[in-house]
Amino acid sequence: MTSQPVHIPVLLAEVVRDMAVRDGETVVDGTFGAGGYSRALLDSAAIHLYAIDRDPAAHERAKPLIAAYAPRLSLLEGCFGDMQALLAAKGVAKVDAIVLDIGVSSPQIDNPERGFSFRFDGPLDMRMGDTGPTAADVVNNAEEDDLANILYRYGEERLSRRVARAIVLRRAEKKFERTSELADVIRSCVPKSKDGIDPATRSFQGLRIHVNDELGELERALDAAERLLAPGGRLCVVTFHSLEDRLVKEFMRERSGNVPGPSRHMPGKADTGPAPTFRLFSKSGTGPGAEEQARNSRARSARLRTAIRTEAPAWDQGEAA
Repeated sequence: MTSQPVHIPVLLAEVVRDMAVRDGETVVDGTFGAGGYSRALLDSAAIHLYAIDRDPAAHERAKPLIAAYAPRLSLLEGCFGDMQALLAAKGVAKVDAIVLDIGVSSPQIDNPERGFSFRFDGPLDMRMGDTGPTAADVVNNAEEDDLANILYRYGEERLSRRVARAIVLRRAEKKFERTSELADVIRSCVPKSKDGIDPATRSFQGLRIHVNDELGELERALDAAERLLAPGGRLCVVTFHSLEDRLVKEFMRERSGNVPGPSRHMPGKADTGPAPTFRLFSKSGTGPGAEEQARNSRARSARLRTAIRTEAPAWDQGEAA
C-alpha cells in the first residue's frame, strides 16, 4: 500500500492571522483538499467550519479529521463556486470568514492516476472531481483553433498554435491516453527554457484550468462570498499563478472602490456607483517568506489577498441591479 502524498499548506500562518476566527463563528474552507487550513482554523478557536470539496478522494481522506473535530467540522461535496446553495441546504445564510486555496492540491497532483502532472505517466484525466470531460477528451476532440486558444488563454503558452497543430497531427495517428504521450508531443515542438521549466508546464496548466473551469469557478465563488459574508467577515484567497491572482485582485479592488481614478489633469468623476462591499486588508497582498519558499517550492508563486466585508449590500442585490 503506497503512502499518502504529504500536503504542506501554503501561507498557513498568514491565513490563520488574516482569518482571525473567534469562538462561535461560522467559517467556510471552500477548498478543503488535504484539510490543512481547516485543521489550523479549528484549532485556533471554537468555530463551526463548513469545508467544501468536489473530489471524492478528499472526502475519504477527511474521515479521521471529521471524527476528531465532531461536531464542529462539516464536509460538503460540491464545487466551491456553489457554496451559497450548498450552505443554504444546511440552513446557513451568513458566515463570518471564508478561505479559498485556488488550484490543484498536492494529493491530486502527486497521484499519477489523476493525470495532472507531466512528471508521472498516468491516464490523461486532470479532473478535480469525477464527472465531466477529461483532458484526453479535450485534446482528442477539440478543434485545432479551440485547442490553441485554451493553451494560450489559460496556459499563457506563446507557441500554442504550434502545440495545437502537433497534437492534431499526433491524434490523427493515435488518440492520446496517457500524460507521457501528451508531454512528449509538447516537448517535441516547444524549446527548453533557460530557467529550466519543463516545456509541457504551460500547456498542462491550460488544459487543467479548462477541464475544471477553474477561473469560472473562482468568479462564482467570489460573487458568492460577497453575498454570504456578514459585515466584518473576512475573505482570504490564496492563488498560485497570474491568471488567478489578477482575477482576485481586480475583484477586491473593484468591490472596495480602490480603482484607478481619473487623470490629475481631468476633473474628478462623481461617485455614483454602488457602495464598496469590501475593505482591503492590504493593497499588495502577502507572499511567502524566504524560509517558506526554501521549505516548500510550491509556495514560491503563492499570493494571499484578504478583504473585509462592509455593511453595503452585494452589488447584484440592489444598487448594482
